[in-house]
Amino acid sequence: MGRADEARLVADMIELTRQYGRYGYRRIAALLRDAGWQVNDKRVERLWRREG
Repeated sequence: MGRADEARLVADMIELTRQYGRYGYRRIAALLRDAGWQVNDKRVERLWRREG
């Protein structure tokens, strides 16, 4: 897993946020892991802040 898949990860992140509304980055990170992503909370938080 490198930075090449980051756009896809962000797209999935945004999709989950639309689906679940007011979930925080930790809950979204857990959902991403359930979906098969190998991400930690820090990476999701960094992208979360960057995307607003």
